[in-house]
Amino acid sequence: MTAIAYLNFDGNAEQVIDFYAEALNAIEVKKVKFGDIPQDPNYSLPDNELNMVMECSIEFTGGRLMMSDILPSMKATTGELVQGNNMMISLVMDDKAALRSYFTNLSVDGYVIMPLSEVPWSSCFGMLADKFGIVWKFNSDADKFLDQVLANKQ
Repeated sequence: MTAIAYLNFDGNAEQVIDFYAEALNAIEVKKVKFGDIPQDPNYSLPDNELNMVMECSIEFTGGRLMMSDILPSMKATTGELVQGNNMMISLVMDDKAALRSYFTNLSVDGYVIMPLSEVPWSSCFGMLADKFGIVWKFNSDADKFLDQVLANKQ
């Protein structure tokens, strides 16, 4: 398992990615935009959101950062993004039983933002805010998703 700092941005993740990739001498940058994946015909995103960053991983010597843009259409769920609440901890692991256990343990006296479930980008994904207000993302397939979408784009 890897615990990774996950940063959210208000539509400027593309510029942040470029800056961090250069500043950290990135070994590898993987980036997927919302428009890179098939859209739900019952909930199509507006054009301006399709070009926003859905998921990005920047690997550098000694670590990795992940980040994305918060969609304007999701702010009713995620809340407004203000400097200071744009970071979360992302647990990425293949062991779904352990992921579920961590999710359950960390949700005690906290708030489940999105229950663990299968979504188009992960077979086991969820989000919660723990009792101290720290937001956690749980993802069983983050690397596989990024690799698959990027391979399909080529």
